[in-house]
Amino acid sequence: MQFTQLQYFVAVAETRHFTRAADLVHVAQPSLSQQIKALERELGADLFLRARGNITLTDAGEALLPLARRILADADTARYEVQELVQLRSGRVRLGATPSLCTGLLPDVLRAFHDRYPGIRLLIEEGGSHDLVRELARGALDLALVVLPLPTPSPALTTVELLREDLVVVSSPEAPKPGDGRRTVRIADLEGERLVMFRHGYDLRELTVAACRAEGFEPDFAVEGGEMDAVLGFVRAGLGVAVVPRMVAARSGRGLRVTPLARPGLHRTIALAHRSDVAPPRAARELQRMLLER
Repeated sequence: MQFTQLQYFVAVAETRHFTRAADLVHVAQPSLSQQIKALERELGADLFLRARGNITLTDAGEALLPLARRILADADTARYEVQELVQLRSGRVRLGATPSLCTGLLPDVLRAFHDRYPGIRLLIEEGGSHDLVRELARGALDLALVVLPLPTPSPALTTVELLREDLVVVSSPEAPKPGDGRRTVRIADLEGERLVMFRHGYDLRELTVAACRAEGFEPDFAVEGGEMDAVLGFVRAGLGVAVVPRMVAARSGRGLRVTPLARPGLHRTIALAHRSDVAPPRAARELQRMLLER
């Protein structure tokens, strides 16, 4: 099995077209087809069902595709690792993080990292913890900031707890203060409030909804489905209140009232995750050190 054969196989699997796949990998279409056939002979199974204008994966192709992607991603990481210079003057870091962490935690750390290593490219992917764990597992990320506990615990990942962050309630200063004007708000006080809620897949959505249900009520959504910036904007406009991380509230600027949650409150645990079977590239390890020492 040759590395280029896996590249050609993935290209056909993603484009579902031999000619477009050949253009993608910059090779003549007959050469690509020959290499795919050679790979099928070696594996002893057809990888594609070929019909005019319709290319689909066989069961063998479906089984090979995630493995091939992972092999190619690992090879790509190895290439960057070797190419990095001794003083970290070049290279890249692929970091995944939840949108709230991109807003609250990362700006200061990434600025310090960039000031120290201006030649390192920072590639940031936003997503929920579930999506980030999947991207880590397939080798598309070097590191990820995720919320514990993970939606699906994975022995293939190593996690290191980074911080425990309080959640707070944000509202428009022009709207009535939640909790009848008290200095803190109980989760039970949210029963009479309209909530601005994040989209499905957000860790904050699941955490808030679970806390409301534990108090015996279903939250009432004024607006739902937004990303972090949209949620804060809707709250500023007076559409409702939202439960957000303290760091996000602190960086959100004017136009928001911040009310702490009464004890025991709500918290989330942030961890730094990477694959257990492959050490992160050198530049990623340096960013990891800076995050842990922040």
